[in-house]
Amino acid sequence: MISNIKLIKFALCIEYNGNNYHGWQKQKNIVSIQEKIELALSLVANHQVRVTCSGRTDAGVHSIGQVIHFETYAIRKEISWLLGVNSYLPNDIVILWIKQVPMYFHARYCAFSRVYRYLIYNRSFRSAIFINSMHYIFHNLDIEKMHLGGQYLLGEHDFSAFRSTGCQSSTAFRNIRKLNVMKNNFLVIIDIEANSFLYHMVRNIVGTLIEIGLKKKKKSWMKKLLKSKNRHLCGPTVQARGLYLLQVKYPSYFDLPS
Repeated sequence: MISNIKLIKFALCIEYNGNNYHGWQKQKNIVSIQEKIELALSLVANHQVRVTCSGRTDAGVHSIGQVIHFETYAIRKEISWLLGVNSYLPNDIVILWIKQVPMYFHARYCAFSRVYRYLIYNRSFRSAIFINSMHYIFHNLDIEKMHLGGQYLLGEHDFSAFRSTGCQSSTAFRNIRKLNVMKNNFLVIIDIEANSFLYHMVRNIVGTLIEIGLKKKKKSWMKKLLKSKNRHLCGPTVQARGLYLLQVKYPSYFDLPS
C-alpha cells in the first residue's frame, strides 16, 4: 500500500530560457515552465507530481537559479532524478541540481532573498546573437549615475511607485539589500537583491534607471519617485527578455548547492 511508504521532499534548481513560455505558472491553454517540469518529474516518479516554486516569473523572463520543491513516494538516487528529468525536458529547460530536504522546507517561504539580474546591450548597433536575451539601448548610458540613483532604493520602503497594475500582494513594502549597476564593454549588468519583489518591480526600476542613464532625469529623481508612491511618474516597464532570476538564497542549515 502506498500509504505505508514514506513521503520525501526534494528541492531542485532550474535554468530556463523564458522566450517560448507564458511565464512560470501553469494555466489553461498556454505553455508554461511549470507544466513541463511537472510532466517530466511525474514520468520519472511514476506518479503525478506537483511543484512549488520560490517565486513565479513572467512571460519571457529567464532563470539561472529558480528553486522549487516537490514531494514523492518514489525512491530514486539523486543522479537518477537529475538525468531522468532532464531527458524528458525540452532543450530550453534544465535541472541544475536536486537535493533531498526536510519536510518543513518550502521553496518560497524558507527563502530569505532573491537576486535578479537585468542585461542591457549598450552599443550603437544591435546584436544579432543576443537579440532575444538582452534589452538593447542605442544611446550611451551613464553607468555611474544609474548606480548612484539606485542607492536611494536600498532598505525597506513602500515600492508602490514601481508596482504594476495587477499586483496581488497585500503590501507594497519590500527590502532591497543590494542594487549594483556595472558595465563590461557593451554589456550593462544590473543586479538587484531583495527579500521579495512586487509584480514588474525589477523591470520598472530598470526602466527608471535607464531614464537616469540617458540623462533625461537626475539621479535624485529616484528618491522623489519612491516618496511619491505613484507608478505613473516613474520610467517605462522594460522588456522581459533581459531579465534573469539569478539566485534564491536560503539559510545555510539547508546546505543547498550554490
